[in-house]
Amino acid sequence: MAAVFALGSNGSGQLGIGHRDDVSVPKPVLFPEGSPTTVTSLVAGGNHTLVLSGAGELYWSGDASSGACGHVPGPTRPVFRKMDVGPPSTATSPVGMVTATWGASVFTRLNALGLNADIYTCGTGEKGELGHGPHIVRLPVPELIPHFPPAGLHVVDLAACMGHVVVVLSNGEAYGWGAGRKGQLGSPADVVFSPRKIEGVGFGIKRAVCGKDFTCLLGDPSDGDYLVLGLDKWGLRSSIPNAVPKWHDVGAGWSNFYLLGADGVILSWGRNDHGQGLSNHPVKFLAMAIGSEHALGLSENGDVLAWGWGEHGNCGPPTPGATTGGQANVIVSSRYVPERSNVAKVGAGCATSWIVIQSYTPVESP
Repeated sequence: MAAVFALGSNGSGQLGIGHRDDVSVPKPVLFPEGSPTTVTSLVAGGNHTLVLSGAGELYWSGDASSGACGHVPGPTRPVFRKMDVGPPSTATSPVGMVTATWGASVFTRLNALGLNADIYTCGTGEKGELGHGPHIVRLPVPELIPHFPPAGLHVVDLAACMGHVVVVLSNGEAYGWGAGRKGQLGSPADVVFSPRKIEGVGFGIKRAVCGKDFTCLLGDPSDGDYLVLGLDKWGLRSSIPNAVPKWHDVGAGWSNFYLLGADGVILSWGRNDHGQGLSNHPVKFLAMAIGSEHALGLSENGDVLAWGWGEHGNCGPPTPGATTGGQANVIVSSRYVPERSNVAKVGAGCATSWIVIQSYTPVESP
């Protein structure tokens, strides 16, 4: 069984802990309909959070007024409830991937072959974030983006930030929609209301990550290929090495790019005025999660560390200036994780932090 804990900004109930006060120590997330057995993704918009279970069920908490949480019959307590993703039922068409812009949610649903073949969006987006054309700025329930992906292709990666979405397809191409006037969706630099192919990449794309005004496309980790689109503010293009090989994971904040190497070292580029970067840290990491202006890392010994801008308690009890100053706070210690349990996943959103602790039942020998 998965137990989810949260801390940080909570003015809209986006932590799902039963109230709307910010917290600076991890508090248990509430699932009145039953906790998911496993958690595969935790993503956040500006004021809403989405949790995807291993069974393909989508849960939500936070501000539902934009429609980003689908149909909600009325005011609800700030806890996580299953999202109505529309027909057919999740039993026959589970959710496969999920991401979010500031006021919208984007997710895929699996076809009979287990492929991410359909993309749905809901919520609010005046700059094309919904991907349904120039006249659709609000969807109160999830709607399928028609005629996408192209026939015979499926989604292999899905990313978004405040105002734009990028999808990587099985043929190594990427498409995007939403706010693109900074060039984060390629050329021409403009608002893109429906999925548009990003041209001129020059390599097969495997992953995409999105920041506020930029997108980073990456090829196979063994090749080190990458392309940064959008603004070069904070050195997001000019500070990255000539190649980024052997990465284990990649991520982005509003103004930062992060790379977790196969050696467990996290490297970052971009804005660092609130301690968002973590240079020369002696700890090796197994996983990371990147929020708006902070980040979390799961260390090799099972601790969860947080660093960056923690004004809402998302990096632990606030410090003077609300920043960690390039240091990392231990917000979960492996010494206090229950027996036969471990930290399985970390997540980070808009000044929010998330920890998933997985419990395991020992299998008896026959």
